[in-house]
Amino acid sequence: MAEEQNNQAADAAVQPQFALQRIYVKDISFESPKSPEMFRKEWKPKVNLDLNTRNSKLDDGVFEVVLALTVTVENGEDTAFVAEVQQAGIFAVSNMEDKAVHHTLGSFCPNILFPYAREAIDNLVTRGSFPPVMLAPVNFDALYAQAVAQKQAEQEKAAE
Repeated sequence: MAEEQNNQAADAAVQPQFALQRIYVKDISFESPKSPEMFRKEWKPKVNLDLNTRNSKLDDGVFEVVLALTVTVENGEDTAFVAEVQQAGIFAVSNMEDKAVHHTLGSFCPNILFPYAREAIDNLVTRGSFPPVMLAPVNFDALYAQAVAQKQAEQEKAAE
């Protein structure tokens, strides 16, 4: 019986492990350069979303992942507002191969952070007295796969 428990404990020790330790706002900004004139114009917004992720190692098996969103809305020729959020999280990732760690940090963690960033953007915009901006879900798996393919293509091109 004791041997079986030791084997189970040993198996658990080598299992891939993932834990969310903290989610927080790293940076937040809202600008409305044409207010209050913008409120007097007909509202025909053009929304542009820039999205970026980055990660850094804090300790062995502990990483900070930052999801940066910038929403720029133009109304006609003028910029109505710019809302920026850097939503961050601290994640513990262990007992994974490097490829799995990179995928976790580049896709899985941003998926966790995105709803928080989306809510922060919406909150900023409505506090600026503009109609809510409900950002559509993002397929971080597809974006990660695209980034990996682009990096491989660049490496192959450089090797030629």
